[in-house]
Amino acid sequence: MAFQSECEYHGLMATAKFDWDPKKNERNQNKHGARFAEAQIAFADAKRVIAEDLSHSSGEKRHYCFGRVGEGVMTVRFTYREDVIRILGAGYWRKGKRIYERENQLHERAPRKAEGRF
Repeated sequence: MAFQSECEYHGLMATAKFDWDPKKNERNQNKHGARFAEAQIAFADAKRVIAEDLSHSSGEKRHYCFGRVGEGVMTVRFTYREDVIRILGAGYWRKGKRIYERENQLHERAPRKAEGRF
């Protein structure tokens, strides 16, 4: 995955338009318990992480958005089509949460106890 700078997406939600296949949305809900309408919220998270899907081999670039939705971190797979964000899949996956937390440094190490004499 290639991570994109947050500043490149700062104004994204002000003008973002979303689209998806209704049948794919239904299959996604049944399989992963996540609706694409809900997935849009991940893009509104100020701490969202956008990554390019380097494993996708077709001519169309694919991306991931990792962002807070409610109490969880949702992973949203998407592409851009004519200035519209086309949602391809979404769910709450541990790997996406780990990436989100790492990139936002949410879990900093606890300070270690000082050892030795002072």
